[in-house]
Amino acid sequence: MNKKEIKKRLMRRILLRFLISVTISFALIAGGAFVIVWSYSQIPWSVNSMLFKILDWIRNYILFIVVVSCTLSILIILYVQWKQLISYLVEVVGAVEILGEDKNKMVELPSILKETQDQFNQVRNKIKDKEIAAREAEQRKNDLVVYLAHDLKTPISSIMGYLMLLRDEKHISQEMHDRYMAVALNNAERLDDLINEFFEITRFNLSHITLEYSRINLKRLLEQLVFEFQPMLSEKNLLCSLDMPTDMELQCDADKMQRVFDNLIRNAINYSFENSEIQIVTAVSDTRVTINFVNSGNTIPAEKLERIFEQFYRLDSSRSSRTGGVGLGLAIAKEIVELHHGRIVASSHDNTICFAVELPLS
Repeated sequence: MNKKEIKKRLMRRILLRFLISVTISFALIAGGAFVIVWSYSQIPWSVNSMLFKILDWIRNYILFIVVVSCTLSILIILYVQWKQLISYLVEVVGAVEILGEDKNKMVELPSILKETQDQFNQVRNKIKDKEIAAREAEQRKNDLVVYLAHDLKTPISSIMGYLMLLRDEKHISQEMHDRYMAVALNNAERLDDLINEFFEITRFNLSHITLEYSRINLKRLLEQLVFEFQPMLSEKNLLCSLDMPTDMELQCDADKMQRVFDNLIRNAINYSFENSEIQIVTAVSDTRVTINFVNSGNTIPAEKLERIFEQFYRLDSSRSSRTGGVGLGLAIAKEIVELHHGRIVASSHDNTICFAVELPLS
């Protein structure tokens, strides 16, 4: 409800309360005048009676008395309502103080200010939500620093260790030399991957991402990705099958959507049982397509599924594991899919894991 509507309702209530009060006071004055006139004419009074003289005087000036009484009643009502308005203002000031001091306390105002009370409580809830979001953002920032320090330290320490071995051991065999160099290179590549991931999440968080749409053949794109993952698939003796129409086309940003599919296939490989199959299956409706990435692996608990798309969240508890990176891939994938006006969901049961990406066809 906007300010103009609240103002109208409040003015309407104040005016209605004023008119009711005036009507009641006028009715009482008119009723009193009628009783006086009726008593004067119907009851036999003694001419010398003090009460008769008072009633006679009132009867003679009845119109003047009624006008003065009505005027006074209006003034009194205005004064009372003015004091009420002042008290309402004090209540509103108190409500503002409550918002500033105790955000857990609900604001309570007189019934005439119900809309204002609701507005205050909405503001209170928004402030609480923003504070929670700010705390979470601060925690994520702290997590970023901690994770950066932890994840970068491991490969750096390994690289330094093997380089010092190469420096200090002057007469090692060519085989050992090559092994040390291979380990150092692997850790350098790991270090490069980590730094790239941190740069990616920063870029996706701090800049406006502009999508460059083009029309792609979905099956051809996924076949190319699966081919590139053949070494990783062979290492665990995995089979990856595609079940989708050959001519299926999709309007999207090809590079960014390739990143999404790359991440989902990589996750499926990392968390699949050996000697199992990864299935990529599509389901098509009139306006949308759903690409399901299904693999056999340990069932993911419901509490972990709820957090699986959070930044820095990893399924495995050990941060020393190479599986799953630093927990940024799925967060970035979710953001890319939502930029395409789609959605991504995860489900898991009976040692089956499924990531479903739903996208508009055009």
